[in-house]
Amino acid sequence: MLRTDFSDDAAWHAACAASSAPSPEGFAAGLSFVSELRFAGLTIEEVVVMASSPRRNFVFVVDGVTIRDSEAPILAIDLRREPGRWFRVVPARMWSVEVNLSLANMDFSDFADNVDSDGVFRGFS
Repeated sequence: MLRTDFSDDAAWHAACAASSAPSPEGFAAGLSFVSELRFAGLTIEEVVVMASSPRRNFVFVVDGVTIRDSEAPILAIDLRREPGRWFRVVPARMWSVEVNLSLANMDFSDFADNVDSDGVFRGFS
């Protein structure tokens, strides 16, 4: 999970804790947290260029929206099939997105196509 907004350290730490917390069933996202000032203010396009590698299919970003919004929706960006396609995910559902994408149980589009009207994935209906 890449930090691009450095305006609120407490909000960053809260997003990290909430997104890595296990589900009631015990599933947890396998996340690494990157907080380096050199990534401040990166756009989606810049993240795609910077994060693209043969080993990465997606990346999560804590940006200004995450920091300011009460739900702290984290930006998920596709790096492989449709580079730059994105949606947001509430921290409580991060485990579902990360685990299923990492295991290739589901595609990025399975989540991106099931967001609420505001572009945020809160789970499958």
